[in-house]
Amino acid sequence: MAKSGKNKKIWLEDPRPGNYPAAQDYLELLYPEKVSELTVKKLMQCKTIVKKAKDILRASGLPLLPADNIHVKENIQKVKKGEQLSPVLLVRAEKLIIADGYHRVCSIYYLSEDLDIPCRLTDLHKSPAKS
Repeated sequence: MAKSGKNKKIWLEDPRPGNYPAAQDYLELLYPEKVSELTVKKLMQCKTIVKKAKDILRASGLPLLPADNIHVKENIQKVKKGEQLSPVLLVRAEKLIIADGYHRVCSIYYLSEDLDIPCRLTDLHKSPAKS
C-alpha cells in the first residue's frame, strides 16, 4: 500500500481484530446473518487499499458528522497525539457501506478531505442460490 510518510503515521497497517465483529454487527442490521458473515470473511482476506476521505463519504451517501461529535473529536485528538487509527471496512452494495469506520472517515475529512484513508473493500457476498 503506497502511503506518504505523514499519512503512514496516522494509520495502522491492518484493521484491529475488533473492527471485524463491529462490521458484522452493523451489516446484520441490513442483511441476513449468513450474508454478513461471508462478507466480513471476504473483508478479512482483502488487501488494504487507499481511497480519499471525500470519495468515501460521497460514495456512501452519508452526511459528514459534525466536528463536535464525541467520536469524531476523539479520533481527531488521537491523530494529533500521534496515535494510529484503524483502516476502515467498506462494502460495495447498492451504495458504498461503511461497515466500520464512519467516525474515522469524518475525522480525517476534517483534517483534510484529500487525505488517503486505508481501507478494505469488498462486494456484498450473497450466498449462491440453492437449486
